[in-house]
Amino acid sequence: MNEITTKPNDTIPNYQVDQFQGLIAKLFQCCQERMQYQSDRFKLPDAELRCLQLFANERYLTPKGIAHKMNVVKSRVTKIIDGMVRRKLIQRVKDPEDSRITLLSLTPKGQDKLNEINDFLESIHLEVLSQMAPEQRKAVLSNLEVLKASMEAVKELMV
Repeated sequence: MNEITTKPNDTIPNYQVDQFQGLIAKLFQCCQERMQYQSDRFKLPDAELRCLQLFANERYLTPKGIAHKMNVVKSRVTKIIDGMVRRKLIQRVKDPEDSRITLLSLTPKGQDKLNEINDFLESIHLEVLSQMAPEQRKAVLSNLEVLKASMEAVKELMV
C-alpha cells in the first residue's frame, strides 16, 4: 500500500486529526447501530438487508456482481442469496442469452420489503435534517460533499 502524505505546505494540527478521527468513529458507530436497528426492525440479517438495497436501481443482479458490490467472496454471497430466496425476497432466473448465468431479481415481496426499508431510511434522514436550521443543513450537505470527495481522492491514493 502506498503511504499517504499531506502536501508540504499543509500543516494540520494534531488536535484536528484527533477530532476528525473521533468524529468519523462516532459517525461509523451511529451508522452501525442504525443498521442493527434496521436488521431487527425488518427481521433480516444485516447482509441480506444490504444485499436487498443493491436492487434499488437494478432489475437484475448476478451473484458475481453482488459479491463485488458487497466486497465479499462469492461463496458468502451464495449463502446470502439462499437466505433471501428462502424468504421469497429474490428469485433466480436463467439468463435468456446465456444459460450458464443466473440472474437474480426481486420478487413482489422483496420489492415491498425494499420499499418499506427505503421509506424508513427517508424518514430517518428527514428527521436528522429537521434537527438543523436551514442554513446549517446547507452547510452540512456542502461539507459532506467535500468530505466525500476528499475520502474518494485518498482512496485512489491507496490503490
